[in-house]
Amino acid sequence: MEDIEDVVATGAPPGLRLPLTAVGMKPKKKPRARLTRDPLSNPQIPGTQTIYMKTFGCSHNQSDSEYMAGQLSAFGYAVTDEPEEADLWLINTCTVKSPSQSAMTTLISKCQSAKKPLVVAGCVPQGSRDLKELEGVSVIGVQQIDRVVEVVEETLKGHEVRLLSRKTLPALDLPKVRKNRFIEILPINVGCLGACTYCKTKHARGHLGSYTVNSLVERVKMVVSEGVKEIWLSSEDTGAYGRDIGMNLPVLLNSIVAELPPDRSTMLRIGMTNPPFILEHLKEIANVLRHPCVYSFLHVPVQSGSDSVLAAMNREYTVSEFRTVVDTLIELVPGMQIATDIICGFPGETDEDFAQTVSLIKEYQFPQVHISQFYPRPGTPAARMKKVPSVVVKKRSRELTNVFESFSPYKGMEGRVERIWITEIATDGIHLVGHTKGYIQVLIIAPEGMLGTSTDVKITSVGRWSVFGEVIETPSAQVKENTYQGNITLEAFPCPGSCDKEPEPCQCAVQDMGQQISDCGPDESPVAIVINSSTTRIQVGRNFISSVQSVLLKKRRQQGSMRMNDVNANKFPENRETRRMSAKLSTMDWILLGGMIVSFLTTVGLLILLSSRMLSS
Repeated sequence: MEDIEDVVATGAPPGLRLPLTAVGMKPKKKPRARLTRDPLSNPQIPGTQTIYMKTFGCSHNQSDSEYMAGQLSAFGYAVTDEPEEADLWLINTCTVKSPSQSAMTTLISKCQSAKKPLVVAGCVPQGSRDLKELEGVSVIGVQQIDRVVEVVEETLKGHEVRLLSRKTLPALDLPKVRKNRFIEILPINVGCLGACTYCKTKHARGHLGSYTVNSLVERVKMVVSEGVKEIWLSSEDTGAYGRDIGMNLPVLLNSIVAELPPDRSTMLRIGMTNPPFILEHLKEIANVLRHPCVYSFLHVPVQSGSDSVLAAMNREYTVSEFRTVVDTLIELVPGMQIATDIICGFPGETDEDFAQTVSLIKEYQFPQVHISQFYPRPGTPAARMKKVPSVVVKKRSRELTNVFESFSPYKGMEGRVERIWITEIATDGIHLVGHTKGYIQVLIIAPEGMLGTSTDVKITSVGRWSVFGEVIETPSAQVKENTYQGNITLEAFPCPGSCDKEPEPCQCAVQDMGQQISDCGPDESPVAIVINSSTTRIQVGRNFISSVQSVLLKKRRQQGSMRMNDVNANKFPENRETRRMSAKLSTMDWILLGGMIVSFLTTVGLLILLSSRMLSS
C-alpha cells in the first residue's frame, strides 16, 4: 500500500501535474463513452484515460461527485457513464442504509471481475475503514475530494492509496461538472451536532463543520453568473449551520437571497433540517420561505410519531415540538409544503408507538413521506438494541405506505394557474419537469428549449405524485421590451438549424416592414407569431401552443418507445447519434428536392428552346 498524504505538504513536488488548462467551473465534457480508444491514450500517460463514476446516496454525495468529475475533467480525463469503456471505476458510496451498501459491494465485485482499477469514495470507507470489501482498494474520504486526481493517477499506476484524514473542508471554488447544468448543489456544512443511535453518517461526516457566509455567497454569485436556475442548499442538518463558527442559518439565508436575481430566474431550495435547531428561528425561516426567489418547501424528518421511540433514537425533540415546526410554517408561509421521513420498526417500537406514527401522518397528510424499514448499521448503538421481528417491520412499512398512498395532496389544483421553474426531462422521455413555488412537481409537454426557464401553466389534472399542466405562456414569446406600432404584417421562417438548449441562440428571421426582428421559436418548425400593436409583447397563440404540444407528445412518445425497446435489448443508443442521423436525413431530403427542381427546370428550358426553333423554321 502506498501513502501519498504528504504529496502536497510543501507545494507541488517534482512530477505532480498541473491542470491541462485553466480550471473553469464547468469544463467541456468528453464523449460519454469511447467506442474506439483515442490514439493518444496511453496507460502510462496520466490524463488520457476514461473514468466511470457511480454515485449512491444524498444530494451532498451528488455534489461531491460533481466536484470530483470537474477536477478529473480539468486534468484531461474523460468521465463516462459506461463502465465497460472505462479504464478505472470510481464509486461514491452511501452508508445510510444496508441496500445502498449492498449495491456498492455488488459493484465492487463486478469491477474486480472485470479487472479494472478501482477507487471507492464517500461515506462507506470514511465510516467503515476496516470493511473487508475495501481490502486492496484505493479509498478517498469525504473531505479529501479535492485530491481525487492524485488518487486516480496512483491507482492507475497499480498503487493502493488511502486518503481519509483531514482537518479542513474542501474549497467551494473547485472545478465542477454538474449532472444537471441548471442545478447547483451547494454544501453549506458537513457533519452534524446530533448523536442519533441509528445513524452511521455521523461516523463518516463527523462533527459539524460549516463554511463561512462569505465563501457561500461568493459561490452563489459565481453559479448565478453561469446560468444556474436552482440552488439546493445541502447538508446533514441545515438547521445546525454555523453553530461551530458563531453564525446561524437565518443570517446565511438572507445573505444568499440578497444575491439572487430579482427577476426570479434563479430559485433557492433549503435543504433538510431536523427540528431541534430550526425551532429557535422559526419566524426568521418562515420569512425567508415567503421570499419570491425561495421555494416554499422544507424537508423536516420526524422519524416516529412516538415520544418513547424518539427518545430511543436520541432525536432530541418531541412530537409536540415537531408539530410546532410544521404548524408555524404552514401558518406563516402561504402554500407551504413539508416533506418528512419515517423509520418503521425501530428497536423497541410497539404496536401503540406505530399507531401514533400512523395517526400523525394521517393528520397532516404530508405530500411527501420517505418511508424506510429499520436497518441496523454496524457500529451504531441501535445495532445492539433488541430488534423488532423483520416480518413485523415489513408489515408496518406496507401499512404506512398504503395509508400515505391513500391521500390526494394535490386535489383541487385543477384549473389553477401556477408559475413553474423547469429544470429537467422526465424519466418517461415525454414530459418536462417543473416545480411550483411550493416545489410541487408539474409535468408539461413543451419544447426542450424551455429547460432552464420559468413559465405560467394551467393545471389540467392531478396525480398522486405530481400534477400535469399546460403552458399558457412561453419564455421564447417574451421579447426584450420592444415596442411595435401600426399595422404589422409578419412572416415566420424556419430556423436555419435546430432551436435547442445549446448556448448558441437560434435566430428565426421575422420581417417587420423592412426591419428584421430576431427571435427563436420554441420548435424547429415555422412559427406563426402575432404581434398585438397595442402591446409591447410578442404573443404565441394558444392554438399554436396546442399544436406544438401535440407534435412534441407524438415525437417524444416515439422516442420513449425506442428508448424502452433499446433498454429491453440491452442497448444504449446515443441521443447525439440519433440527432446526427436525423440531420443527415433532412439534408439528403433537401439535396434530392433540389435535384428534382433543377431537373424540372432543365426540362422546361429544353422544351421552350425546342419549341422556339420549330416555330422559327
